[in-house]
Order: sequence, then structure tokens, then C-alpha cells
Amino acid sequence: MSGRYKTISLRIAQAIPVLFGVVVVSFILTRALPGDPAVYFAGASATEESIAQVREALGLDKSLPEQFVIYLGDLLRGDLGQSISTGQAVTDDLARRLPASLELTLMALFISCSIAVPLGVMAATKPGSLRDHICRVIVTAGVSLPTFFTGILLIYIFYYLLGIAPSPLGRLDFIYIEPDTVTGFYLIDAALIGDWETWFGALKQLILPATTLALFTMAPIARMTRAAMLSALSSDFVRTARAAGLSSSKILYGYALHNAMLPVITTLGMVFSFTLGANVLVEKVFAWPGIGSYAIEALVASDYAAVQGFVLAMAILFVLLNLTIDIAYSLIDPRIGFEER
Repeated sequence: MSGRYKTISLRIAQAIPVLFGVVVVSFILTRALPGDPAVYFAGASATEESIAQVREALGLDKSLPEQFVIYLGDLLRGDLGQSISTGQAVTDDLARRLPASLELTLMALFISCSIAVPLGVMAATKPGSLRDHICRVIVTAGVSLPTFFTGILLIYIFYYLLGIAPSPLGRLDFIYIEPDTVTGFYLIDAALIGDWETWFGALKQLILPATTLALFTMAPIARMTRAAMLSALSSDFVRTARAAGLSSSKILYGYALHNAMLPVITTLGMVFSFTLGANVLVEKVFAWPGIGSYAIEALVASDYAAVQGFVLAMAILFVLLNLTIDIAYSLIDPRIGFEER
């Protein structure tokens, strides 16, 4: 087995204690939430006897250590429990809602990087110039506006005034049929079966919420790109390349941007983590059936199984994200070897 595969296996093994700690902390914190899920599940007109029966059915009548051992056993079997809010298995809820949030977040980051990285490069080529100030104004305006306000403003302009955007009511308009679930990403699933009408319908539905998130995430990406490019352009290897007579585009994109990508990727990973967990306002504004709104509803109802499933899913995603960033480091800069890290 090569050094790279050994290190990947080691990183996965190192993540196991982290995930176990997340399981323990999430279990303890959910039990500390105010409210009684048995009371919520039994209903407003429930008696003490019926509440006690529900509590026994949910296993809440047992001690915390007993509940934790039962939860661990279910977890090892891949059973995250049943949500009292939806009445469905938490695994099924996450499998249905997590792809919706991931599709929204990835599209937002694609839009954000398509704008923020060129803006950062453009600003770094002439610091203090008019283009530099324009870049700062654009990214500052995007991060200064609350996401719910930006979302409502975009709906008002493009849906209400101009009428060119679809109704902000979920992932797909009612005139389309949901594609057969393969990955849970509507764009991918519709493309796999060649249903391009549904694909364009899903894309149109995705543009406004993704743009709302993209405007909010452009600032850190653009600022880090600008700072990394300024550092790269003032380095010795760039001066050597200029002295060798290389073209400006070759120096800018072949050397400076290539070496500036490591901090940009680090920032992109942090932005992705933050955006995936903090896009609940956008999901609420656009009625997007994602994991953020699911977690908020579970917290309000003291839905232990749903909250624990959400936290565990996010922890696994973050572990996979960190592993992906490590791999991207070694691909961009071979000097950063897996064996040395």
C-alpha cells in the first residue's frame, strides 16, 4: 500500500475518536434541551398516563447510561432512530434532505468562486487602484446584507417585478415530476435519465437561493484570493519568471495563482462548512427542504433522534471535507507529501 493510502487510512482512523466524542456530546446536549418530547408527541390533550406510556415507548423512562448504550447499539446497526416530528426514520429524512442542502451549497460555492476568485486576482494585480476598490465594495456589500433580506429582495425583483424567476417554493415547480432518486441531487438525477426539461426546471429553481448564499460567501474567498495573490506576486520565483521573459498571463495564472490556491482552498473548506450549517434562513425564505430547516424543527420539538442524526451527519461531512482538502493540497503542491504530514 502506498504512503498516500496509508495516510488516508490513518486519517480515517483518527476521525473515529472524534466522531465518538461528537456522539457523546450530542447525546448529552440533546437531553439537556428544554421540553419533553413525550409531551410533544402525546399531544396537547394528553393525560399524565398517556404521556408516561409515550415516554416508555420512546425509551425515555430508562436512565441516561441505559439510553446511551441502546443508542450506541442502534447506531452500530445503522439505525438513527425515528423522528417524532416527521414520523419517519431519521436515516430516511437525512437521505432526502441532505442532498437538497448539499446541492444548494455546492451551487452557491460554484457561483461564488466563479466571481470571487477572478475579482481577487484582478484586485491583486493593481492594489489600490479603482478595480481594487470596486472589488472591496462588491464583496463587502454582499457580506453586509443579511441572507434573509437578500433572498427576499431577489424574490421581489426577479419573481414579483420582472416575473422571470419561478415561484420560491422548494426544489421543483409543481409542473415538473421529481426525477427518480439516484443521488438525491435533482440536477444529476435528471441528467442521468436524460430529462432535460426537469433539469432546467431544477436549475431555475436553484438559481435565486444559490445566488443569495453566493453573495454572502464571496467576501472571504475574494479577500483570501487577493491576499494570497499579493504574496505570490511579490515572491522571488515570480521576479525570476519576469526576468526570464515569460508572458504576464503565464506568470499570473501558471505560477502566481497556482501557488496561491492552497490558502484559497483552506478558506473554501471553512466557507463550505459554515454555509452548509448556516443556510437555514435561505431554506426558510425559499421553502427549501434542506437539512438546516429540519434541524431547527427538531430542536423546537426536542426531537432527540433527529438532532443527534443531524449532528452526526454534519460531523461525518466535516471529516470527509478535511480529508478532501488534504488530498487537494498534495495534488496542487507535490511538495506537501502525505508521508510528511
